[in-house]
This record gives sequence, C-alpha cells and structure tokens, in this order.
Amino acid sequence: MFVLTDLPDGFHDDPYPHYRRLREDAPACVQPDGSVIVSRYEDLDRIYRDTTTFISDKKAVFGPKYGVDSPLYEHHTNSLVFNDPPLHTRVRKVMVGAMNPRALAQMEPGLELLIASLLDKMEGQRDVELMEAFAGAIPIEVIGNMLGIPRDQRDPLRDWSLSILGALEPQLTPEQEAHGNQSVRDFKVFLRGIIEDRKANPGDPEVDVLTRLIHTEGDHLTEVELYQNCIFILNAGHETTTNLIGNSIELLDRFPDKRAELIANPKLITTAVDEFLRMESPNQFGNRLTTSEIEMHGVTIPKGTDIHLCMGGANRDPAQFPNPDEMKLDRRPNKHIAFAGGVHTCVGLTLARMEGRIAVGRFLERFPKFEITDGMERGGRLRFRGFSKLPARLD
Repeated sequence: MFVLTDLPDGFHDDPYPHYRRLREDAPACVQPDGSVIVSRYEDLDRIYRDTTTFISDKKAVFGPKYGVDSPLYEHHTNSLVFNDPPLHTRVRKVMVGAMNPRALAQMEPGLELLIASLLDKMEGQRDVELMEAFAGAIPIEVIGNMLGIPRDQRDPLRDWSLSILGALEPQLTPEQEAHGNQSVRDFKVFLRGIIEDRKANPGDPEVDVLTRLIHTEGDHLTEVELYQNCIFILNAGHETTTNLIGNSIELLDRFPDKRAELIANPKLITTAVDEFLRMESPNQFGNRLTTSEIEMHGVTIPKGTDIHLCMGGANRDPAQFPNPDEMKLDRRPNKHIAFAGGVHTCVGLTLARMEGRIAVGRFLERFPKFEITDGMERGGRLRFRGFSKLPARLD
C-alpha cells in the first residue's frame, strides 16, 4: 500500500509510476491514520466542485498537528487556501480585483525588464545555479512589488516561505515545526511596519494588493486575517511560480526534441507552459475534509475524513489526457488542475502563466544550448514539486 508518511525509495525523483498504481488499483487509498488519497481526475474535479460535501477548513486537522496556540495554526487556518466562505469570498474578491487585466498589463513591461536583467547577469557566466539566479529571483520581485515590500528588505522572504509551506508536509521533525513557527513570528514582525505605513499612506488600490486588503469595502479583515493573508500571498505567489519556471527548464533539457520544437516555433510557449504545469505540477497535493459519510470506489469514507487530492496523479490520468506521459507543446484541450479547481482555483493563475511564459521563453531565446549539469537536487517534499538546486551550463 502507498503510504504518505513512508514514501518508497526514489519517489521524489519520479512519483508518477506510484500515482499510476494508485489510479488503477486504489483510487480511494485509505491511509493508516484514516485519511484517504484520491488520484483520478474525474474524482478531483467532482470534489473541487462540491463545496458542501468537501470543505477546505482545516481547523480539525491542523489543531492536533500544530497545536491551536501555535503560529503555524494561526497562519494556516486564516489563509485563503484553507478557508471557506465568508472569509474566502472576502479575501478572494480583493485579490481578484488587484489582478485585473489592466493591472497585469501594467506589470508585463516591468517583468520583461526584470527577466532581461537576470539574463544579462548570467550572460558572462558558463555555469549557473538556476533556482537562485533565475527561477527564484523572479516571483519574489513580482509579489514584493504587488505588496510594496521594499526591495532591500526581501532577502528573508524565501526562507520564511519554504519553512511555512514545508510545515504542510505529512510528517515534520521537531526542528522543521519550530522553524515554521518562528518564520510566522518573524514574518508578522516584518510586516508590521509595512502595514502601518500603508494604512497611513495608501497606494493605488488598482494595483496595490496590500492597500486593497487594508481598505476593503464592507466587512474589513481582522488584524489576524490581514497579516496571515499577506503572508499567504507572498508564500503562494513565490513558491509555486519558482517551481513552475525551474520545472519547465528541466523538462526542456529532458526532452531535447521538444526544446528544438519550441525554438523553431516560439509562439508555442503559451500552450507549452500549460503542458509543463500538467506534467510537473508545482503543487502535487491538496486537501479537503468531508462533512458527511460518503462512498467512493467501494470505500466508505466517514464524516470528518481528511482527503488528500493527488493533483500530480490526476494530471497524468489517461482518462482525461491521451498519452499523458508524452509532452505535447500544443496539447488542446488541456484542462489540467495544477491550479486546483472550483471556487478555490488559484487566484494568481493568470499572473503565474505570464511569469512562466516570459521567463521560460526569454531564457530559451538567450541560452538555446543550455544543459542541466551534475548536482541537480529535488526539493524533497511531497506537496510541492520543484528543485532546491538546478545547475546549468549556459554555453
């Protein structure tokens, strides 16, 4: 049996054979703790749409995991992704409004300049570690700009993000839990001065997400909701997009014929980004909690069961994607669920696609003969799939 807390050897290098066996042999795989893994596309799609039977609120799960008085509990139970209406509705409305087409169009020239400057810095180097020099440097600037975080204060954000999101893994060491809790504390202290300044000096609400969060119409966010959703935006917008860019570049190295195809036809980059997202979803697992007893694939699932949504497996489901292990840069339709689904579809999906399209497209234009070299390291996490190190030779 596949057990989340006892992963088989080689899982992080290639989890997809394990996901295939789950889809075929145990589409509702009961875990030792009573939780259930669901891995077929059709099932995940139905769960995302049914917000009555399957809820996002995780207080019942995170209380025993972190302790109800811990910073990690406060953060994850107040952030957008682990909430249902009405909090989810209020915060999502604010964020959607700040990512309107006009605001995204205004971001694009600055994003082009940022990526060009990073590529310029790499131009004279033969060997580069791409996660630090490129993939991780892009979204932290974009999200930092959206919240108006001073550029010279952004250095600690990636470490805090990794430790807070890393605390969502099925198993934590005491050191990981302590680091996650301290990161939430440090993040709140960091944000205090920035939020107080923005209260006194509001920015343009059309493009300034923090101003919109502070000055919401109608029901205002509480102080806890405001701080924790600022942390959520910085974390979610940073980690997943970093992995999208890194995973995409590694895929182009792994499939040289597809690299050649994209070089020959650069306009494919738009559909290619969605295929990269499908094949190597930055977010591999989500969760829901059942509100009533249900039956799925012959398994009776009690009320209050934690459901693990295997997005990485569903995105390789042959019932939805013909030849799912083959990369098709022009795959259509491509209704992958790398951005989840239903009312919890990632609010930043358009921004993430834009970052991926420009970053990967411009990188390939500048360094068409790049090679990933020895020393590549996976992030080693179950929920989030990406690299901690991605060394490349550019010449």
